[in-house]
Amino acid sequence: MATSKSTAPVLTRPFYLFALRVFRRLPAPLRRLAVRAGTPSFTVGAVCLLQRDGRLLMLRQPHRVGWSLPGGLLDRGESAAEAVQRELREELGLQVEVGRPVTVVVDAPLRRVDVLYRLAVDREVGERVGGEATSARWLHPDEVDEMDRPTRQILQAARDIEAPAGYDGRVLQG
Repeated sequence: MATSKSTAPVLTRPFYLFALRVFRRLPAPLRRLAVRAGTPSFTVGAVCLLQRDGRLLMLRQPHRVGWSLPGGLLDRGESAAEAVQRELREELGLQVEVGRPVTVVVDAPLRRVDVLYRLAVDREVGERVGGEATSARWLHPDEVDEMDRPTRQILQAARDIEAPAGYDGRVLQG
């Protein structure tokens, strides 16, 4: 049996389209339940790059290996912006206003999504810590010698957003 580019068999396409029309007519709670049952769940976090003079404010936390970035998991009903503001207040005592996220890091095998924010720090904010953080230090990304996989992925994404051409995709086949 031939398959389309969506990997659905060609003969089942009419059935698939009919199922989508039925799905659309279901009450919203049933649609959400069906989607949750049929899709993988991911852990979502919000992380912040606090940048000053080419350095990042990095943290040591007991549950992480090496240096990490300020941030944490979203609470139920909380937006990524609210989460990163809360985490910066808890971990560093900072009251901040964030703009739009600069990128998102998706680690499909670990089922983790991190929404990444960037804040330019134009004055001394110190290195005081609280919450889960045990110490903080301003480090150049090349100086960060010990870190876990999520932090490594986030720092790579931070390097990628510095290259504007990285946002330009292209059509490979018509």
